[in-house]
Amino acid sequence: MEQITKFKEEITRFMMMYKFALDSFETKVEILKEEFQFLHDYNPIEHTKTRLKTPESIINKLFRKGFDVNFDSIRNNIKDIAGLRITCSFVSDIYRISDMLHRQSDLNIVETKDYILHPKPNGYQSLHLIVEVPVYMSDREEIVPVEVQIRTIAMDFWASLEHKIFYKYNASVPPRLLQELKEAADNASALDKQMERLHKEIAEIKENNNIAMNKELQSLSINDEQFQIPAALLELLGPGQGKD
Repeated sequence: MEQITKFKEEITRFMMMYKFALDSFETKVEILKEEFQFLHDYNPIEHTKTRLKTPESIINKLFRKGFDVNFDSIRNNIKDIAGLRITCSFVSDIYRISDMLHRQSDLNIVETKDYILHPKPNGYQSLHLIVEVPVYMSDREEIVPVEVQIRTIAMDFWASLEHKIFYKYNASVPPRLLQELKEAADNASALDKQMERLHKEIAEIKENNNIAMNKELQSLSINDEQFQIPAALLELLGPGQGKD
């Protein structure tokens, strides 16, 4: 009985470590999200979702992979106990978020798998990172891995559909459906590219309109004649008025 109680305490403490890492990392992502919104009036993150594997799922994975069943084996071989999925609007946002995470001095990105540049044979696309997050316990510091999946809305929709189909057919999906799933993945990728192009064109139009408006504010029209307002006067009227 004492051994069972001790084991329960150990596994609870072990799982808490991954939960704390996930909580800490999610908070960091929220801060980056709010900062980006404040500085650029734009939010590259649509939503996030966290996931923590159950002890049963962890042990089953150890058995499937042929690893020993102990805490050291889990630490060394299972890197996706804690997971965070970040969903974006555009493919460019995926790499923008990845760059922001790489610049965090307290994070260490130990593995990157780019399934966008190199999709899986079934059509799956996403950017996967394994990020080491420091967790400060009462008596020690732990470095805990968190798996991060960054994908667009279209990629996420396809992955969710594919997962449901495989679950329904117990992984034995008819070849015809596999082909249709691959075609759907290609269509999702084409949609992402189209939306990315539209996004860039709209941004260029907005930028050109801002430039034209700024130039208009720097001149006066009197009797159909245009007069340039001196930069010194514009500076007196307000900060930034004398700049293009």
